[in-house]
Amino acid sequence: MANLRCHISLSLDGYVAGPDQSVENPLGVGGEALHDWVVPLAGWREAHGGEGGEVNASSQVFAETVENIGAAVMGRGMFGPIGGGPWAEDEQWNGWWGDEPPYHYPVFVVTHHPRPAVEMAGGTTFHFVTDGIESALAQAKEAAGGKDVMLWGGGRIAGQYLSAGLLDVLELHVVPVLLGGGSRLLDGVDVSRVRLEQVRAVEGEGVTHLKYLVHPVRTGG
Repeated sequence: MANLRCHISLSLDGYVAGPDQSVENPLGVGGEALHDWVVPLAGWREAHGGEGGEVNASSQVFAETVENIGAAVMGRGMFGPIGGGPWAEDEQWNGWWGDEPPYHYPVFVVTHHPRPAVEMAGGTTFHFVTDGIESALAQAKEAAGGKDVMLWGGGRIAGQYLSAGLLDVLELHVVPVLLGGGSRLLDGVDVSRVRLEQVRAVEGEGVTHLKYLVHPVRTGG
């Protein structure tokens, strides 16, 4: 059975992006430090069309994170642009990743504003879903063809899926920095409805990888 998985980097004080996000600085002040552990990896560079890179304790974690993924879901906040709102008619926004995004499978973007699907180079197609997170997940699972679905973020939509009991695996990459503000992971989650089972902890260079299975807590009759 296909799982919905989420992996995301965050600061010690719980932020997945720093304050003052903008088109020029999408991760906010200090936010780029959250990804210093992954950008040097050979696996990350290969996935983004690059060469070289490091192999270290985080390499296997990254490799497992991206394997067996057939489709993805992300929030409008991650797809961008900063601020959201209706799509501009004169200049269409196609995400942060250039003409060939690193996904290479269908990506379902949860938004309030309808838009035709956008097919990019390399196999990524962005589909825009306006009828909620459950619909986006159902469409992604159908497109994934039996493989898992990745929830790429951001923090707000991760909390929505967790609260709804739809997230199966949560992997946190905790980076020893303090951002002091910005976009916090899992704000508003109904903690009474969620139980996390830790199944792995890996110490990497400048990061600690924590993997959890998510068990929804059913209440009522």
